[in-house]
Amino acid sequence: MVEMELSKIKIDEKRSEQVIVLKEKEGTRYLPVVIGVSEVNAIKLKLSGIQLPRPLTHDLLLSLIEKLHGNLKSVIIDNLEDNTFFAKIVILDSDEKEIWVDARPSDSIALALRAEVPIFVEEVVLNEASISENGDLPNFPTQGDS
Repeated sequence: MVEMELSKIKIDEKRSEQVIVLKEKEGTRYLPVVIGVSEVNAIKLKLSGIQLPRPLTHDLLLSLIEKLHGNLKSVIIDNLEDNTFFAKIVILDSDEKEIWVDARPSDSIALALRAEVPIFVEEVVLNEASISENGDLPNFPTQGDS
């Protein structure tokens, strides 16, 4: 697995899509992922430090994990199938046992940013879908946000 960080959020006006771009922490590969409008907004709110009076879905989920004595350990984009990314959130329960939960990459990244935990991508996914620093955004895979 390769640790990644959020590099940028792009709006592809030609295709009317929102794209988050992850960058390899210790490398030069980038992974663009198309995400939905609400997930982009949730990520932008977190990055801007804006506190809303009521929790958004990602804040609620993180609060639930913590109230149930769990800790978000990491998120992993672990598969690319039929042009769709798949992810897992990894939670440590009160006994330090790992619980892996299927999730969309956008939700996983929104959670990771809130909990300040690492974002990983499996090497096989990077080999198939990453772009170079100077690469234009290709017809890249989505994450199932139709």
